[in-house]
Amino acid sequence: MKKINRVAVIGGTHGNELTGIYLVNKFERSPNLIARSNFQTVAMLANPKACKIGKRYIDIDLNRCFLRKDLENYHLSTYEALRAKEIYQMLGSNNTDNPDLIIDLHNTTANMGITFILDSQHPFNLELTAHLTSVAPNIKVLVSGKHNQDSSVLRSISPLGFTLEVGPVAQGILDGSLFQQTEEIIGTILDYVELYNQGKIPPAKKPLALYQKIQTIDYPRNELGEILAMIHPRLQFRDYQPLNPGDPMFLTFDGDEILYEGISTVYPVFINEAAYYEKGIAMYLTQKQMVGY
Repeated sequence: MKKINRVAVIGGTHGNELTGIYLVNKFERSPNLIARSNFQTVAMLANPKACKIGKRYIDIDLNRCFLRKDLENYHLSTYEALRAKEIYQMLGSNNTDNPDLIIDLHNTTANMGITFILDSQHPFNLELTAHLTSVAPNIKVLVSGKHNQDSSVLRSISPLGFTLEVGPVAQGILDGSLFQQTEEIIGTILDYVELYNQGKIPPAKKPLALYQKIQTIDYPRNELGEILAMIHPRLQFRDYQPLNPGDPMFLTFDGDEILYEGISTVYPVFINEAAYYEKGIAMYLTQKQMVGY
C-alpha cells in the first residue's frame, strides 16, 4: 500500500458522546496538535446539529446511514441521510491503493475501556492495532464486520476506517481521564502513521488478540416487546470477560436467573449499553482469537 495522505479525526457522530466532540473542537482551535510532517490531518464533527442540542441524532442514527444502497438513494431525505452522503463525498474513497485513514471517536456506557472497532481486517489496521496493544496492553480490538461486508457505519467508508470506542462514561458527560487517554491515543496513532509513511515501523512482536463479533443478544421480552429481565449483576461491567455455558446472563424482576445456553465460552461486549436499548441489543457476543506477528 502507498503512503497515507490524509487522516480524518471525527467526533460527534452521536451528539451526546462528548469526548470526541470536545477533542475535535480542541483540534480545530489548535491544529498543530494533530499536524504531522508527511500527511494531512483534518478534524470534523460528523453530526453538528445533534451535537448542538446534545442528542444522539436528529432523525435517525447517523452511524447506520452508510450502506451503499442508502448512499446512492436520492429519495432518502432525513438530516442524517443527507449528512452521510456529504461525509461520503468528503471521505469515501474508491482508491484502495491510497485510502484515507478514518478515526471515528465514540463513547460507550459499557465497561469497555479503550476499544478499537474494525470492519475491515486490512493489514494496516491489524499492524496498527498490534503496535498499539504492544505499547498499551489495556487496549482491546473488536472486529465487528466481515471481509467485504457492506456496512452501515461511518468507519466502513474507508478500508482503513475504525472506531475508537472509550468508556465507561454516561451520555452527555465529559470524563477528564478518558478525554486525556483518547487524546494520547490519537497522538500515538498519528505518530505511527508518520513513521509508517517513512517506512520506519518495526514489526510487532506480540500476538494480537481479536474479539470477533458473532451475534447480538436482546433482553428477554414479552409479546408486547416489554423487557422482562435485567443484565445479571454478576455479568454487569464484565465486558471482555469469559461467559461460560451455564453462567447467569439476565435476572428477572422476580429474581429468577436466566443462564447462558451456548455450547462454548464467549466474551460479551457492549454489556447494557444505554444507546442500544432502542436497538434491541443487550450485548454483543464475541469469540477471542490470537493473531501472530
